[in-house]
Amino acid sequence: MPVKVAINGYGTIGKRVADAVRQQDDMEIVGVVKRRPTFEAFDAMKNGFPFYAPTEEFIPALEKARIKVTGTLPELLEIADIVIDCTPKKANYKPLYEKHNVKAIWQGGEKHDLTGLSFNTMANYEDAIGAQFARVVSCNTTGLCRTLHPIQEKYGIENVLGVMIRRSADPWDSKTGPINSIEPILNVPSHHGPDVATVMYGLNIQTTAVKVPTTIMHLHSVVVKMKATPSSQDIVDLWENTPRVALVDSGEGIKGTSQIMEWAKDLGRKRGDLFEIAVWKDGVHVVGDTLYYYQAIHQESDVIPENIDCIRAMCNVETDKFKSMEKTDKAMGLIA
Repeated sequence: MPVKVAINGYGTIGKRVADAVRQQDDMEIVGVVKRRPTFEAFDAMKNGFPFYAPTEEFIPALEKARIKVTGTLPELLEIADIVIDCTPKKANYKPLYEKHNVKAIWQGGEKHDLTGLSFNTMANYEDAIGAQFARVVSCNTTGLCRTLHPIQEKYGIENVLGVMIRRSADPWDSKTGPINSIEPILNVPSHHGPDVATVMYGLNIQTTAVKVPTTIMHLHSVVVKMKATPSSQDIVDLWENTPRVALVDSGEGIKGTSQIMEWAKDLGRKRGDLFEIAVWKDGVHVVGDTLYYYQAIHQESDVIPENIDCIRAMCNVETDKFKSMEKTDKAMGLIA
């Protein structure tokens, strides 16, 4: 029987997870939850997802807007095996999930302490097998894990220094900035380094972050001191054989994040999503035992494959992370 998946919060991440679940043959959407009759609520209706309100108080406004409401979140939890929680950080649905004895996955905006289990497919898939609660780490943490984990496995890592050059807002967000400024995040380390350590146990990593006036992607400048001395080509070859890492080349006209996003559209991706982490092949440099590289992160979509793998692990559908990744990536049309 397919895993019955509920989506609580049909927004930037929730709608993408719903699309990805629909592409899998071992899971299905049994309902999505949205508070208000926004364009995303109508998108859920158009896609044929059963629509639920958080509580009865939201139903009148939804029905007035001609949203067909199937029921409320507590009713949905009675039929779901697992819920993907994509609600804002201030929401706290954990007690409700516990009451209904349903499994749940939160997103990277939440703290690790909420679940005690943070998840990245390559780094710690096995830890999530059979778990009740988990948190898929943030878009930036996912990107760092995708490229650092294979290096750690093959060459060993002494230390990582990363500068997160962060988009200031998502493309749809007209309320936040900066608009004409570059803002340093003055906390050191930024939250990204400690977050990586929740899934890559024992990794020495320090990160700083800067907000810049763009909306389309994050960019990382990463310096890795390794325990071995591979060549630059060795690292390129390693990443060419790493799932969910896509190598790009400035010589082919991909000089920045705008070209990467245009390339993602040319790949025919819905919403122009790039689920892979883009690494500049000609920006990979090894000097002695130190690796320097740049990578770009599509913050709206890179965590979606991890959500699918996390469902399989938690619901005991697949115990082999590589088999889950292969199944997920093939169904979603990721670059092989």
